[in-house]
Amino acid sequence: MSQSDLEKCVTDSLEQYFRDLDGEKPSAIHDMVLKSVEKPMLQVVLAKAGGNQTLAAEMLGINRNTLRKKLTEHQLL
Repeated sequence: MSQSDLEKCVTDSLEQYFRDLDGEKPSAIHDMVLKSVEKPMLQVVLAKAGGNQTLAAEMLGINRNTLRKKLTEHQLL
């Protein structure tokens, strides 16, 4: 999957979200999208890193302490 494929998935999902609202006022879209994407991203990257948090952090481009904080936030530890 290329970056443009991922962008299309996000775009399609957001378009569906707005259709599903059926006229209701949206709120906190930024937080909703980040929370929806971050947890599965962490799960997949950590699995690809064989559970090695240092490697996973490198793959994500964040430091290990930030990764541990995010894993805790998403109850993945």
